[in-house]
Amino acid sequence: MKLLKNSASRADGAANAPVIGGTRYKEVKNGILAALAAKEWKGGEAIPSEKRLSERFGVSIGTLRKAIDELVADNILVRHQGLGTFVAQHQRDRYFFRFFRVVRQDGDKTYPTVTLVSFTRAKATREIAATLGIEPHARIFSFVNRLALHGEPVMIDNITVAEERFPGLNETALRERPSTLYNFYQDAFHINVVGTDERLRVATANEVESELLEVAPGTPLLEVRRMAYSYHQEPVELRISHVNTARYEYVGPSASHEEPL
Repeated sequence: MKLLKNSASRADGAANAPVIGGTRYKEVKNGILAALAAKEWKGGEAIPSEKRLSERFGVSIGTLRKAIDELVADNILVRHQGLGTFVAQHQRDRYFFRFFRVVRQDGDKTYPTVTLVSFTRAKATREIAATLGIEPHARIFSFVNRLALHGEPVMIDNITVAEERFPGLNETALRERPSTLYNFYQDAFHINVVGTDERLRVATANEVESELLEVAPGTPLLEVRRMAYSYHQEPVELRISHVNTARYEYVGPSASHEEPL
């Protein structure tokens, strides 16, 4: 099993945690992350001016800028020349390929066509609860998406989220969302996915997957187990994907594949 980490998106600990061997700007960075986690500023909104933030945290402008520089490098904040600094949004043409890494073997990448296959509400098993950081038997939503690339079904996503973090989520909202799933999380629930951990393994198609992917049962598939996190590594979703790699491949995170299409 192979572990891939999008380390550029990791948040440092809680704002009030001691900074061991760190410097003042790290504390400021944690303070800004805490404010983001508390939803003081939502996706697409401008954060306060440097002057106001430096006064708030009791630091110099230089120290504040160093903290903001790291958050910009982490794709948590984004600077717009002449306008200020804003909370990053999961815009389809800007961030989609940071998290979607399946491309055709000739290198051609395209946006998938997503079909919602099923949506259910259930109680979390102990394993799922521990993974999502919720109580055992807490309510969860589970849904399955089929993704097609270049007109052929390539990938099945089995996604599980905690109801307490997504109150009111329903099948209609998922089916009719206007943009990407992570953009939907941000716009509808003010939850910003800033990082993922992924584990890869070889699997074989079961009856359901073989039907959805139009392959024979037992066909080798790539299984991708992903945990998505918000600020301070708060779990957002568990996603288990199965990919038909007959004509497609998984491309690991790199600078060249995190640029807009």
